[in-house]
Amino acid sequence: MRAIQAAAVLVLFSAACRQDMHDQPRYTALKPSPFFADGSSARSPVAGTVARGDLRDDELLYTGKQGEEPSTVFPFPIDDAVMERGRERFDIYCSPCHGRTGTGDGIVVQRGFTKPPSLVTDRLVEAPPGHFFEIITNGFGAMPDHAAQVRVRDRWAIIAYISALQLAANAKIDDVPPAERARLQ
Repeated sequence: MRAIQAAAVLVLFSAACRQDMHDQPRYTALKPSPFFADGSSARSPVAGTVARGDLRDDELLYTGKQGEEPSTVFPFPIDDAVMERGRERFDIYCSPCHGRTGTGDGIVVQRGFTKPPSLVTDRLVEAPPGHFFEIITNGFGAMPDHAAQVRVRDRWAIIAYISALQLAANAKIDDVPPAERARLQ
């Protein structure tokens, strides 16, 4: 009798473990379906609507290009706050490979990772800001893309800071204002 009772309890518990919600019918987005009269499984967005946070009406800001060419200008004014933000973001995302001075001697390179190009070489000093935006956004060679990690405005701030590193690496003492020279010597 006990065996029959145990079997009955087991049958009741196993029936309670069904996954009806897991196995229910569903539609894959934008696939054909008889649910709507037009045969679609979803409704099209209302004309003119833009997903929240996805309005990208400033081509220069979001692509780094002017027409088909890399931009030679920044999409917004560069001030001290932008430079400071660029330094912070560079130190976080770029310096592990490129080093704090942009010469390609970062900590991961010292540990055996492939050395990236120096950002202060003549070739990259002459590169327009849009070139760097493209590389940060989409990656190049061993460098992965950073579009998911670095916000658009922060990419431009990093590029402004790279420009400052390039100027500093190639500076001469005569480039320093006289009032500042005394402090350096």
